[in-house]
Amino acid sequence: MTTDANGIENTTGADAIDLAIARGVDFDGSPIPSAKLDLYHTVMGLEAGRQRSGVSNTMRSRIIRIGAKHIAQDELNQRLIEADFAPLKEKEIAFYYGAK
Repeated sequence: MTTDANGIENTTGADAIDLAIARGVDFDGSPIPSAKLDLYHTVMGLEAGRQRSGVSNTMRSRIIRIGAKHIAQDELNQRLIEADFAPLKEKEIAFYYGAK
């Protein structure tokens, strides 16, 4: 969470989430329960120790995971191809664009 010139906290972007977690306080001002914080920190610690397969693979995964929330399937697939990433796989299409 960042604060603008008027002292208003910005709740947009991934950094806002990270800062709220670090403070242990949700956007509405309520404390995040310690059991939730403990589990989050445990899982993130495990993830931090995981061997990575490469930057391009991670970039592609993030693009798909986040892009699917904002970009139509055909457009995201075309943009992946244009950027020289592998196109969407059937399992990704089913997971991210399947019935909701």
